[in-house]
Amino acid sequence: MTVNTASFPRRGLRLRSILRRVALVLPLGLVLALPAAARSFTDAAGRTVEVPERPTRILAAGPPASVLLYTLAPDRMIGWIRSPTPAEKAYLAPAARDLPATGRLTGRGGTANVEAVLGLRPDLIIDVGSIAPTYVSLADRVQTQTGIPYVLLDGHFERTAETYRRLGALLGLEATAVDLAGVAEAAVADVARVVATVPDERRPRVYYARGPKGLETGLGGSINVELLGVVGARNVAAAAGPGGIATVSPEQVLAWDPDVILTQDAGFRQGIGQDPLWSGLRAVRAGRVYQVPALPFGWFDAPPGANRLIGIRWLAQVLYPDLFPTGLEAATRDFYRRFYHVELDDGQVATLLSGAAAGPKP
Repeated sequence: MTVNTASFPRRGLRLRSILRRVALVLPLGLVLALPAAARSFTDAAGRTVEVPERPTRILAAGPPASVLLYTLAPDRMIGWIRSPTPAEKAYLAPAARDLPATGRLTGRGGTANVEAVLGLRPDLIIDVGSIAPTYVSLADRVQTQTGIPYVLLDGHFERTAETYRRLGALLGLEATAVDLAGVAEAAVADVARVVATVPDERRPRVYYARGPKGLETGLGGSINVELLGVVGARNVAAAAGPGGIATVSPEQVLAWDPDVILTQDAGFRQGIGQDPLWSGLRAVRAGRVYQVPALPFGWFDAPPGANRLIGIRWLAQVLYPDLFPTGLEAATRDFYRRFYHVELDDGQVATLLSGAAAGPKP
């Protein structure tokens, strides 16, 4: 697969600012020493990094890394990118709910405070996303300036199982990682097997409406809309060309006239039927506007990480209800138990799946 670097948030400007601040924090020429017991690890970008024999205080550089780390090794996290909301905490293991907020070290809108991060004494930084040369260079620079090993892992959805195995090898949690990787592979294979029987004319044209106005979306090849390809749907915004997240015009959405609209914004979904900009679209007229579950992490995006594994099954049922009529509740409970370390009650399951019902009509 060709990596489309435009699909990932730009990280360079924020990191340059961070490194300048690090230079003020650390005496000239001083870096944080690596632990005495270290070993070589080859990350997804092919970089050889000297890492602790058993990393125990791990900093996630961005949201996808935070999700991946939580699912595999919640006891080794030193914090969340941002503090979970009360609603999100209900879907997280009690021991992890109140970890401190570290801020985002990389990515769009970086918020990490370097002094605070260094004060948490991480012995490893992991980042999940692009492994293109730009991000390799940024990782090398952060590692050189801070002395903290910085490992890059591939964030593309099709690499999820491989990324779990690689992280398991890094953390000495191979057995757990292999189990989660197997679940990931089975989830994709089960849906792909059924969707393969769907003829082209039945494969829906989908628009992903981000934000309160619904005019942000993922263009062709964007990591944020990868699940559409997995379930055999067509991203209408691909007609605007390749790229990442972009703002589109109302006229473009009207011209695309999608069969289905997905959103994570409850207010947008509730008002779409009365909005003259949207009410004439075939998706709205047919009531095929769906709110993506988002607790504690989005099932389709936000972030584009391992959290999307449960979204495959949800999206397949939304798009092909006749082919996937049952089993979503059981799949949801199993996923949250295995990956999020919580047992869901009936009310929590109902809350998560409420958006799978037909959306409002004009």
